[in-house]
Amino acid sequence: MRGYVARFANLLSVALVILACWASAPAVAATATPSESTVARAEQLRPSDFLPGAQSKDGQTALALRIVVGLTLMALIPAMLMSLTAFLRIVIVLSMLRHAVGMQETPPNAVLIGLALFLTMITMSPVLQKVNQDAFQPFMAGRMSLDSAYEKGIRPVREFMVKQTREQDLALMVELSKATKPANIDEVSNVQLIPAFMLSELRAAFQIGFVIFIPFLLIDLIVSSILMALGMMMMPPTTIALPLKILMFIIIDGWSLVLKALVGSFH
Repeated sequence: MRGYVARFANLLSVALVILACWASAPAVAATATPSESTVARAEQLRPSDFLPGAQSKDGQTALALRIVVGLTLMALIPAMLMSLTAFLRIVIVLSMLRHAVGMQETPPNAVLIGLALFLTMITMSPVLQKVNQDAFQPFMAGRMSLDSAYEKGIRPVREFMVKQTREQDLALMVELSKATKPANIDEVSNVQLIPAFMLSELRAAFQIGFVIFIPFLLIDLIVSSILMALGMMMMPPTTIALPLKILMFIIIDGWSLVLKALVGSFH
């Protein structure tokens, strides 16, 4: 303990000596005459060089604006992933599959989310490639304004959402928003289309989950009936049903069947 106190005292004394030397040094005059190079450099600067949206002579978008757009997209990625992609349907079906088998924590949430992310990338790859080619790359190269990039980038995403959205859900959102009935799909705003798409995704996910639940429910019923017939009412049916459900799922290669059905369910 004394050694630490001694070290601390030595560091404090060194800091006081440095502070005293800095205080005794002659201060630089605030009104010093600027050099010729500084004046020339200041004359070359223009007010537009400090604007975040300013563009250079070669037409490239300012670096500051691109950084701001990139950080904004990174902050909005989770919300966009849940609202604009196939991730919602996939992760709900995988969660319902885990509950149907009877294992509440296996596979873990991290595994299901990672698998759902890769399936989302596979499903959305044509849309993402089109957005990158038509909007993102031209905007980053400075050949397109932010408004034009948004218009061209949202178009493939809207086409994907429209293909998955039911007319009843879209009509419900138009009715809830108390807006005028659109003449065509182009007049439907994103505020109406996005929740209608999410509602359709929830409905499709629950339909697929119901079909997945049926064979596992039959196994539970059969095991319960056999235990009741044998008079083994004190034994929990899950003790016998869970290994049987896992065995059946392995024999029929259930993961491949579920993943194929999920990817094939998207139009």
